[in-house]
Amino acid sequence: MKSQNKRKESLRSSFMILSIGKHLPPNRLDQSEAVDFARKQFGKHFRDIDRLLPVFQSADIDTRYFAMPVEWYIAGPTFEEKNAKYVSLAVEYATKAILECLESTYYLNNKVDCSEVDAIFFVSTTGISTPSIEARIMNVLPFSTHTKRIPIWGLGCAGGAAGLSRAHEYCLAHPKENVIVINVELCSLTFQHGDFSKSNLIGTALFADGTSCVLLCGKDSSLLKRSQLSCLPEVQSTCSTLMKHSEDVMGWDVSNQGLHVVFSKSIPSIVSTWLEPNVREFLTSQNIEDIDYFIAHPGGTKVLSSYEEALGLDQSQTAISRSILRQFGNMSSVTIIFVLDQFLREGCKTGATGLMAALGPGFCSELLLLVWKEVR
Repeated sequence: MKSQNKRKESLRSSFMILSIGKHLPPNRLDQSEAVDFARKQFGKHFRDIDRLLPVFQSADIDTRYFAMPVEWYIAGPTFEEKNAKYVSLAVEYATKAILECLESTYYLNNKVDCSEVDAIFFVSTTGISTPSIEARIMNVLPFSTHTKRIPIWGLGCAGGAAGLSRAHEYCLAHPKENVIVINVELCSLTFQHGDFSKSNLIGTALFADGTSCVLLCGKDSSLLKRSQLSCLPEVQSTCSTLMKHSEDVMGWDVSNQGLHVVFSKSIPSIVSTWLEPNVREFLTSQNIEDIDYFIAHPGGTKVLSSYEEALGLDQSQTAISRSILRQFGNMSSVTIIFVLDQFLREGCKTGATGLMAALGPGFCSELLLLVWKEVR
């Protein structure tokens, strides 16, 4: 899709995405191994288990990464044990992603010190912690004690895009400041050992663990001079949309055992019918007729196919999203940041436009319009 460069002159630039860091947990699982795990866990409770297991193949996922070895999940840990792992590992993994982001030699010509970060947005949906995880991280890394903390919980797969949107609004108000958006999702720690629902089976086929950190700079930040890249994506505008009375589409049911996944089979059809006019209205409001890059959260292959159908895309425009899904599975809010990172590493042209899109519990969508601009 070729940009027509018909943007509104009144659009206010907010921030540039300066650097990205990622971290994966140590336990790599091939999808064939996941099938064996599912057969052992669900086989006695489904007469037609062999008819259901092809969902693992149709997910088009080769490998995923998990916080714990498979044997740990088979043992059926309690909600207390799982959440304790979430808290400790979220701090460990986020710390590593932050350091990779602030010290990246790919994105930066000089590293950024933690003390230069003015605000931390922490996004997650797969565990509970008070004080929230970013406060615990500040006890590990040398952030200023005055760093502002903005924890965001419950947006699920939409959280990666929504975190950037909220940072966009922050940087409009504070154009000289620098923020990081951390996403930690340890989906495997929500696996319900005794839940034999089809939603839990499908979740077992799709979800994985991962962590990301994005460094964002206001348009007047001095850190922009440290960019190693010739052009960077700047957020021009965002759009958040809620489908009312749709709580049963996606989310958690909470019980004494913890978080049970809610995952409606209607999601692909919702993408096909509800998202298309939402996206078109957003792009029209920005005087954009077409986009160069489609940076989609790959919720699953059916969702990506629905994106293509609804927005008139061919598979080449969702190829990076499909590749990230194949290599890492659905890491909830983290996944779209992996997709964005891959776009940046493959090279984007100055003046190009991109649309970031993610869906999550609510049921909701989060859209961001990006424009690649030369670094001053």
